[in-house]
Amino acid sequence: MEAKQYEYKMRQHMGHGVHESHGPMKKEHDMQHMSHQAHEAAMSDPHMAKHMETDMRRRFWIALIFTVPIALYSPLGQKVFGLHLPSPIPVNVLLLLLTTPVVLWAGSIFITGSYYSLKARKLNMSVLIATGVLAAYIGSVILMFAVGGETFFDAAAMLVTFVLFGHWMEMKSRRGTSDALRALFNLIPPQATVLRDGKETVIPSAEIMKGDSVILKPGDKVPVDGTIIEGESSIDESLVTGESIPVSKTKNDKVVGGSVNQTGTVQFTAQQVGADTVLAQIIKLVEAAQNSKAPGQRIADKAATILVIVAIGSGLLTFFGWYWGGSASILTSLTFAISAVVIACPDALGLATPTAVAVGTGIGAKHNILIKDAATLENTSRITAVVLDKTGTLTEGNPKVTDVIGFEDFKEDDVLAYEAGVESGSNHPLAKAIVTHAHNNNVRSFSIQNFASIAGHGLRATVEGKTVLVGTEKLMHDNGVSTEAGQDALKKFSGKTVSLLSVDGKLKGIIAAADTPRPSAKRAVDGLKVLGIQPVMLTGDHRTVAEEVARELGIERVFAEVLPEHKADHVKKLQEEGKFVAMVGDGINDAPALAQADIGIAIGAGTDVAIETGNIVLMKSDPADILNAIILSKATVRKMKENLFWAAIYNVLAIPVAAGVLYPSFGIALAPEISALLMSLSSIIVASNAVLLKHVESTLSVPSGT
Repeated sequence: MEAKQYEYKMRQHMGHGVHESHGPMKKEHDMQHMSHQAHEAAMSDPHMAKHMETDMRRRFWIALIFTVPIALYSPLGQKVFGLHLPSPIPVNVLLLLLTTPVVLWAGSIFITGSYYSLKARKLNMSVLIATGVLAAYIGSVILMFAVGGETFFDAAAMLVTFVLFGHWMEMKSRRGTSDALRALFNLIPPQATVLRDGKETVIPSAEIMKGDSVILKPGDKVPVDGTIIEGESSIDESLVTGESIPVSKTKNDKVVGGSVNQTGTVQFTAQQVGADTVLAQIIKLVEAAQNSKAPGQRIADKAATILVIVAIGSGLLTFFGWYWGGSASILTSLTFAISAVVIACPDALGLATPTAVAVGTGIGAKHNILIKDAATLENTSRITAVVLDKTGTLTEGNPKVTDVIGFEDFKEDDVLAYEAGVESGSNHPLAKAIVTHAHNNNVRSFSIQNFASIAGHGLRATVEGKTVLVGTEKLMHDNGVSTEAGQDALKKFSGKTVSLLSVDGKLKGIIAAADTPRPSAKRAVDGLKVLGIQPVMLTGDHRTVAEEVARELGIERVFAEVLPEHKADHVKKLQEEGKFVAMVGDGINDAPALAQADIGIAIGAGTDVAIETGNIVLMKSDPADILNAIILSKATVRKMKENLFWAAIYNVLAIPVAAGVLYPSFGIALAPEISALLMSLSSIIVASNAVLLKHVESTLSVPSGT
């Protein structure tokens, strides 16, 4: 059946059985021959991503275990700590034995990666790292057997270990994009009740066929899309459409898979099943947007081509310069050449970005801003437009009473007492808001009799022998109640949800409720404008409601009454205008737009799928944290650039000294261990500079301006 085929396809995509058939040997082969492009592609595969993360973690810890004694017994370590081997094993033999598995096993991913990059005629970080590692390792082997003096195996081991750690941290943050699809798919209930041969039968939702009669009871999730043929009810479609208040449904109204039936029992005909449902289309949109969004280009990769040429070129020029130009011996020329390459080794470059990212994401987490990967942290600083979902993002997501008006002899407390008494028998969000408002204002509600729900219109009850109606203007008209006295108030409350009260056929009051903006929403919008970023509202709510909220918050551009499957199109439209777009949302209806946006920001109080789809999660559900994320990103990118500049300039300036330029005139030459020390010092400076990023915490507040 179509539904079964679609379910099977989705579960394949989410890793249930497809990639296991490749086997561990196939995954290990893929891991060993991972170019930069292949690495990026594999990260979109949940099983491959998990395998790569596990493999990188294992390589790092094993490399670290070997690197500690290597550093302690290296020439530099012996001079600093005074350690000497108690056994008769020569120190260089021990260093060779300890360094070989670090380089040839733990660092093999960089070596093989550089091979395939060079084969594709590309110079990237893999080539740069492999150059430094192999120069230090092979040079040490040559010096060990040809001279028997000091080596710098420690440089090769430490370089592999530091870079592995950075890659592990990156992979750990990036894994799990398919969880969003799993969260979406889990919205469909596992079972549903259908009429087969005149009998109610419970079957798996995947077996529902087009034309089946499906029965929904209160609390049931809607399994597929269809049209009601019998019954009336209120259905909560907020997870799918973004509407904050449940929608009344009666005969001939449509229901959407993934929504929740609340009050009555209805029967509907299944019309769209499997891949044709609205929810399935949303899943496809999320999948397509995630797969089409290329990861951010790392600043380090941009500098890699130049630094590869510098590192290799410095070694070759130094060797031939001394051997041919300086008439030095092969061993002397090789020693200077290796010293130059070691000091040009991208140890600090390997730490420059990961350290800044680690500190930046740590600060974000401390302030309940979860940034999922380094590319997001880097790219958030480029945002020029922020698309904000209304319901649950800019607003609280629950209606609150804003106005109470009484007519004739009724005061506000009288209206609340009658309304709260009748509404206490309903679980509608507006009813709950009225009951809560009455309680908060110490208004005691009347007890009721003969309670009846009029689906889609309101409620009827008897209060102290009087007939009371609570609900829509249509309910009043249908029961002969004149609403002329309330017309001015109804116009005033345009854009709000209203409940009219009549007692014995006369209009006695109106209560208006609205999904009120979050306390920090206005400050957040103002702050975005101060930063030169355009705020845009995107919502499935009615235009009058959306524009009212937009006016209150100061948002000029509004996209209202947008269907879930079209939200991503509006984000794409902004991107086509040349804007770097962030999307902020909390519902399933926002998931495609979150995935389509350059940066997806999910409100933490929202649905799992929004959180999983977003690149950034605001755990406090505070719109002001959008600004904090941008401020943090800008500060982190600044540290990245400072670190990369220092790592490059420091090494470039040190290369001539290591190459022996000062030796003929001043007798100054850098011994291999001094070159290794300077290389490590560069790394320490880079790491220390990244820690200074913590000072940005004092600036994490909403910018103010005039």
